[in-house]
Amino acid sequence: MIETIEVKIKGKKYQLSKGMTLEEIAKEFQKEYKYPILLARVNNKLEELTKTVNEDATIEFYDLTTREGNRIHISGLTYVLLYSIKKLFGEEANIVVQHSLDKGIYIETNFRLTENRIKNLKETMKKIIEADMPIIRSTVDRSEAIKYFEGKNDKVKAGVMNYNTNNYITLYRLGNYYNYFYSLMPSSTEKLKDFNLTYIKENGFVLQFPTVYLPDKIPTYKHHPHMFEVFQECRDWAKIIGVKNSVDLNRLVSLGKINDLIRIDETLQSNRLLSLAGEINKKKKDIKIVLMAGPSSSGKTTTSKKLCMYLESYGLHPKVLSMDDYFVERKETPVDENGKPDYECLEAIDMKLFDKQVEDLLKGKTVTVPTYSFLVGKKEFNRDVTLGPADILVIEGIHALDNKILTNIPRSKKYKIYISALTELNLDDHNRVSTTDNRMLRRIIRDNRTRNNNVEHTLKSWDSVRRGEEKYIFPFQDEADFTFNSALIYEIGVLKTYVEPLLYSVPQDSPYYEEAKRLINFLRLFLPIPADVIPQDSILREFIGGSCFHE
Repeated sequence: MIETIEVKIKGKKYQLSKGMTLEEIAKEFQKEYKYPILLARVNNKLEELTKTVNEDATIEFYDLTTREGNRIHISGLTYVLLYSIKKLFGEEANIVVQHSLDKGIYIETNFRLTENRIKNLKETMKKIIEADMPIIRSTVDRSEAIKYFEGKNDKVKAGVMNYNTNNYITLYRLGNYYNYFYSLMPSSTEKLKDFNLTYIKENGFVLQFPTVYLPDKIPTYKHHPHMFEVFQECRDWAKIIGVKNSVDLNRLVSLGKINDLIRIDETLQSNRLLSLAGEINKKKKDIKIVLMAGPSSSGKTTTSKKLCMYLESYGLHPKVLSMDDYFVERKETPVDENGKPDYECLEAIDMKLFDKQVEDLLKGKTVTVPTYSFLVGKKEFNRDVTLGPADILVIEGIHALDNKILTNIPRSKKYKIYISALTELNLDDHNRVSTTDNRMLRRIIRDNRTRNNNVEHTLKSWDSVRRGEEKYIFPFQDEADFTFNSALIYEIGVLKTYVEPLLYSVPQDSPYYEEAKRLINFLRLFLPIPADVIPQDSILREFIGGSCFHE
């Protein structure tokens, strides 16, 4: 007699044979999804489709339109890409997965690329995907994993294993090729049909794929020169000081040499801001407004205050306005598609008042500017501002780079700055550190410390924050005259010491438990770094506390 179990999927209950794989179950529901099902949540735990179900369960399936599914789709594509490169160009051919770039990931090779080679690589990937090759999960002894990667001359991956305290390591096999990815993986290549490759230069290209925000198409690649140059500059600096990945960083920590890196990195970042202030000073006859924008937890507050300090050192007198103080009255706030107040859209700002007051300030008039009271949802007019001959207006807000603001003021009078934490550190050649994860860790710490919000509250709001960034910030990054990277190469180790205990507070029955667990597993690959020598004017202090600008 066949044993059965009861599973609940999309609110309906089904009797299924005990021991079926999630893959087998998913086939029965695939028609309800536009894209291939990539993984499942079983009784609130994320599982790969090769997992068998042996007890009553609530099952939720994910495709690439979800954040969880999209992450696995990218990991699977990276593996297929790497396998194809080995197949086409030999065992010694390798890639370094570097950073996000225009809804894709920029990747560099250790061999020369041409447009034709990219075309051949894409065709090879398609054939491997069509062949529906299985991606097989293996659990191996950590020492065996280290030996394997040392034998493959992959010293970085062997180093990652060395700093991993688990007795066993999960590896994945595609064909006869084993690799390590710190994410879960799809069960086979056939699920990875949606991708594109775009040639950038002799040893660089972009892997593109559908995103959570654009699942139905892969848009034509658009190059972002400012962003690309900042990333390249940071990568080049990382190579010079010999800290390209988590293994290099952990080595410095274990040798007791991390304090020197902290001082060097902080000095470099301050010098970049000082140079920016110098550039603005050179153009002071023309520039009267500095506009600053960036995504959540990019360190905008500290950056703007440090920049103002450096502008003062050049004899300029910055006066600061925040666009958040120009919110419309709470009862007039637009609502989103779910009927909830949308504080991030441009219409949430009283643009008529904002434009008029800035114009009056440039004319030399004294203006009584508002401070928005979030407690009562109204503007309170309690501060007079006048711009003198040596004064410069510094405006910060998520819409500061949008061309729809200050249309009554010539572009030549504005200097636009884009700020973001553009993480340049990798785990290893094939596992990058996501800039989004870096910012999310910062936000979890700050929300808990300054707003008494728990981790679940921050994770719950993160999707809304990210949607706002996609709509109102990222599309305008190319408007910037200068892109400032607020990430610090050492910061993940410091953030770990503050955020790890908070992540453990998420209960197992929470819908955010798996996300917290993913971040904990990621942080395990970094040694903790004490914050003792981090200066008080560091951007990192905005999140961990002890800032001279905030406390």
